[in-house]
Amino acid sequence: MLMRQTGGIKPQDIVVLLKLAANKGRNWRIIDLAQELGISLSETSAALERGRRAGLLDDSKKKIVPRALLEFIIYGLKYVYPAQPGQLCRGVPTAHSAKPLSDGIISDEREQYVWPCGEGRARGQAVEPLYPSVPQAALKDIRLHELLALVDALRVGRARERQLAAEKLRNRLFHAA
Repeated sequence: MLMRQTGGIKPQDIVVLLKLAANKGRNWRIIDLAQELGISLSETSAALERGRRAGLLDDSKKKIVPRALLEFIIYGLKYVYPAQPGQLCRGVPTAHSAKPLSDGIISDEREQYVWPCGEGRARGQAVEPLYPSVPQAALKDIRLHELLALVDALRVGRARERQLAAEKLRNRLFHAA
């Protein structure tokens, strides 16, 4: 029997998986997940299926597989979805410019990173988010914002920032409520 393939992991899939990780134990519906993330219902459903097929979600498509997700994010994400800091703009802090890394990493104004967003209050170098709705979704959910910022630190950070981000991400995926 020939199985229909719908492709590999897409960047919005990571956003959906991180939303699930940020809200472990929460009883959610796909429509709520889609609305909170600003991703269409059909694309959210497809993201969950791709995550299940890739082994990043359990068969129920309700729980992440922390070890697999962490491994993919730490070792693969920067190669499949690289990011380069761009021009200065206003936006929402990310990478080492956002919590939880901003508490331990001191950087000057020119080294701040943001997702471009009119609602943002920070200035820094633009970092393209994994999905266009990421800044708005992050503003609505602090735990999601922190996970996405840690992921961006892995995508654009230096060795020390990447190491700290990986450690904090590991702790959050395995020990967060």
